[in-house]
Amino acid sequence: MNDTVWTRNEIESPCINICVIHPEARLCTGCLRSIDEITMWSRMEPHARQAIMAELPSRKTLISKRRGGRAGRLSRG
Repeated sequence: MNDTVWTRNEIESPCINICVIHPEARLCTGCLRSIDEITMWSRMEPHARQAIMAELPSRKTLISKRRGGRAGRLSRG
């Protein structure tokens, strides 16, 4: 049985269910999309989604790591 009715050719969402917006970068720390991109994702054209997906790896540097916690205390020695 070939069920072409249910075949979808869409770019999957990069969401990894870690939905926390970074306060300075204003990007989700899980998927690295902006709030507007997340909101519009299901209504975007495939080329727009593809452009965002291509840009996501470069956004990782926009989110700085926390300096607190145990590792932060140990490094201050």
